[in-house]
Amino acid sequence: MRHSAIYPFTAIVGQEDMKLALILNVINPSLGGVLIKGEKGTAKSTAVRALADLLPAMETVKDCKFHCDPQDNNQLCGICQESLASHKQLVVQAAKMRVVELPVSATEDRVVGTLDIEYAIKHGEKKFEPGILAQANRNILYVDEINLLDDHVVDVLLDAAAMGVNRVEREGVSYVHPARFVLVGTMNPEEGDIRPQLLDRFGLSVIVSGEHDPDKRVEVIKRRLAYEANPDKFLQLYQEEQETLAQQIIQARQLFPTVSIEDELLTLVAKIAIALEVDGHRADIAVIKTALTLAAFAGRITVTSSDIQEAARFALPHRMRRRPFEEGILDWKKVEALFGDQ
Repeated sequence: MRHSAIYPFTAIVGQEDMKLALILNVINPSLGGVLIKGEKGTAKSTAVRALADLLPAMETVKDCKFHCDPQDNNQLCGICQESLASHKQLVVQAAKMRVVELPVSATEDRVVGTLDIEYAIKHGEKKFEPGILAQANRNILYVDEINLLDDHVVDVLLDAAAMGVNRVEREGVSYVHPARFVLVGTMNPEEGDIRPQLLDRFGLSVIVSGEHDPDKRVEVIKRRLAYEANPDKFLQLYQEEQETLAQQIIQARQLFPTVSIEDELLTLVAKIAIALEVDGHRADIAVIKTALTLAAFAGRITVTSSDIQEAARFALPHRMRRRPFEEGILDWKKVEALFGDQ
């Protein structure tokens, strides 16, 4: 089998919520990533790699450690900015979106990178060794078993995901570089949970489980065996679907800045958050941003109440207030009642 043959995203059977949550984050990385809870063997990592492979190559600055976008001057690293200031032309190359994996054993220095303080003192210049966040810029950062990661490292990840930059400070010396990535964390709740404060900072969450429909389980087996027997032939079967979905995602990215939402729907989201007694305002914002992205994916420039309802399914369940020894549960009847009043 060719090592480069990635299982097609459109060939994955079921797991519709997980697939949609991943697509929405690729369209709009500012959503804040997705937390996927569920048992092993449910195509979580397959879906992430397949989605990265689905998308066409993007333009990056050649030899830039942070894969800067040459078309976005506001998101360039310091080195690329200095090149432009010196009237040097940035050399452009094409690169596929990558899946950067963060191991559970990763230390903070491995994640954020390191500053060589001795070099800075001797030479008066900053010397930065990029970490995993540098590799992840404009890519997908995949953290399997994120609930087993050190809380402090999770905090650093979520800070960078929210701010779009990674700031390293040591001994009064600081270094900043762009860190805009799609964060995908997976966990099996049976192996431990993560703190509610960290849960709240994930944009979306979904729960995945194995298929319980015998026909769908058989289809999973058939497709997997066909893929392993002849990957090239299998890829050809899904080529058209793959290209159609990739084009839909690209069009949604272009359409997203023009999507608008009426004040009436903003009020509806506020009422939902109040009725469900969620803490803070992050939930409201997450629902609105998700609804805007859903509208763009559907090819529309206005948000509908259906977008709000669907966005709530992704953005609210992990933000429900939890009492000690209790699971936060989304009371969907309260949400439906508010939609019924519209």
